[in-house]
Amino acid sequence: MKLIIQIPCYNEEETLTIALDALPKKIEGIDEIEYLIINDGSKDRTVEVARKWGVNYIVNFKQNKGLAKGFMAGIDACLRNGADIIVNTDADNQYCADDIEKLVRPILEGKTDIVIGARPIDEVQHWSPLKKKLQHFGSFVVRKASGTDIPDAPSGFRAYSREAAMHLNVINEYTYTLETIVQAGRSKIAMESVPVRTNEELRPSRLFHSMLGYVKRSMVTIVRAYMMYKPVKFFGIIGGSIFALGTVLGIRFLYYFFNGSGSGHIQSLILCSMLIMLGSETIILGFMASLIAANRKILEDVQVRVKELDYKINDKDS
Repeated sequence: MKLIIQIPCYNEEETLTIALDALPKKIEGIDEIEYLIINDGSKDRTVEVARKWGVNYIVNFKQNKGLAKGFMAGIDACLRNGADIIVNTDADNQYCADDIEKLVRPILEGKTDIVIGARPIDEVQHWSPLKKKLQHFGSFVVRKASGTDIPDAPSGFRAYSREAAMHLNVINEYTYTLETIVQAGRSKIAMESVPVRTNEELRPSRLFHSMLGYVKRSMVTIVRAYMMYKPVKFFGIIGGSIFALGTVLGIRFLYYFFNGSGSGHIQSLILCSMLIMLGSETIILGFMASLIAANRKILEDVQVRVKELDYKINDKDS
């Protein structure tokens, strides 16, 4: 059983050694532990520090491509190098590395395929009350969108089995954390959460520059993922609401018409017709999106098969 621990990095020379030194060297049930960093266009000595420490693999981007693309590049590299379990953690030593064993244990026992570390949000002293409330709210929205019970959706401290990792697809360029939960929940991939500890803050978060910007981008990611995996429900709710409003206006017009004053409410009739047409078109769009989603699922299955063949060939060549 081979575990590869991956760390996305962007200008992390000051904290990377601290994070690497804390990583486990041995876990019961794991035969081999290796380490990988994703250098996301760092301008400092991040790569030099990683090589000096002795990481096994380095994925290099010549320019910064963002957390989502870095995460997926790391997953691909881990799979190509024979990982049976992949753990993702941060280079700023935010998460307690001793809890990696808690992450991989349910996978080793065959209970699940994805494990997400749940931070004690209300106990993190360096987070503002507003950030804590937004973390709770964001996780609540993701739970509703994904049909899961993950309490800390933005957590980047997580473990994937090889099978689950092969099914991952991240479309947005911002972050992988929310989209992958919605995707896994809607794809019925076994997933659970375990409580983990956090360390003292070594540097401010680089994922967002303002709380408002973080909320806006996170909500766009959630809505987009939900629209992809539940298109009929998404467009049905919107189209149904518009159609219902048009129907109400139509009933209102008929009421006045049969009472002899319909000529003064022609505007309502026009608006009613427009809303009913728009609502119907939106509902039809939902069914069309559902057909596209069905094709996407087929393509995802094909993609997994191609990956399996690709990684097997890569294993033979190595």
